[in-house]
Amino acid sequence: MNAPVLECQSLTRWYGQVIGVSTVDCQVGPGVTGLLGLNGAGKSTLFKLMAGQLRPSLGRVLLLGHDLSHHRGLFRWIGFCPEPDALYESMTGREMLVYLLRLQGFDAPESERRAQLALDRTHLADAADRPVAGYSKGMRQKIKLAQALAHDPKVLFLDEPFNGMDPVSRYESMELIRALGREGKTVMVSSHILHEVEEMTSIILLIQNGQILAEGNIREIRDLVERHPHQVRIECEDARRLAVDLLPMEEVLGVKVEAPLRLVVETDRPRRFFGRLPHALLSSGVKVRGFQTLDDDLKSLFEYLVEDAG
Repeated sequence: MNAPVLECQSLTRWYGQVIGVSTVDCQVGPGVTGLLGLNGAGKSTLFKLMAGQLRPSLGRVLLLGHDLSHHRGLFRWIGFCPEPDALYESMTGREMLVYLLRLQGFDAPESERRAQLALDRTHLADAADRPVAGYSKGMRQKIKLAQALAHDPKVLFLDEPFNGMDPVSRYESMELIRALGREGKTVMVSSHILHEVEEMTSIILLIQNGQILAEGNIREIRDLVERHPHQVRIECEDARRLAVDLLPMEEVLGVKVEAPLRLVVETDRPRRFFGRLPHALLSSGVKVRGFQTLDDDLKSLFEYLVEDAG
């Protein structure tokens, strides 16, 4: 086998008496890899260690065989999309990207070219010349994704990149991430939602309490949680009208209108439901503000794995 692009060797990070990540050993190759874990499992800490933003307490990170902590020049090969916002609010999206690219060492014309390409790929071209301060949550997620890929890195770390995105934007961003994987880049995507990762890749790492609990092909464990019905809460401009449009879907077991602008959908085939949802919403014409899964897919999965290991 070829050497892995990214390798963690006994990677450990503690904060005083608190262990954030403990003895993580893993290898990651080209393509898309999902890092799955419940909130607080250690996903963000592990990403920061892998990206060189945190120094390990023990162990090391190898990027293309080189120790990341000893070769600072490797950082130009890394793109990082953090979960929290830290944006230049007074700049437009284009100005922010150009500024960050200039810091990477690109000249002005090349920075402009790369910024436009990143804006196009993240479907932000129409908002490129608006101040970032006026961006919606979904647009702010997209500009973070754009800055992560604008300098054409070999490795990308995307920490919960879909938070706050509407279903159509999620679909577009997932398509982009899949394309980056096909282009040969090493892309790691963290999420606490199983179906999101499954839409992009079959290779996953499961993290719990700062340790890798399992790794492998997601299709082998999918059926462990899909036998349980899933509930999805949708915020929209007309809940009753959307309920009528979603009920005929064969994946939908039932729909409950909780309020004029909110409904809950129950499905027994979540993967297929989420795959068809963007098209169903576009056909419906009802404006959706956001949605969230009410069933913690990973919780039951982790409990099963822990019980099975015992």
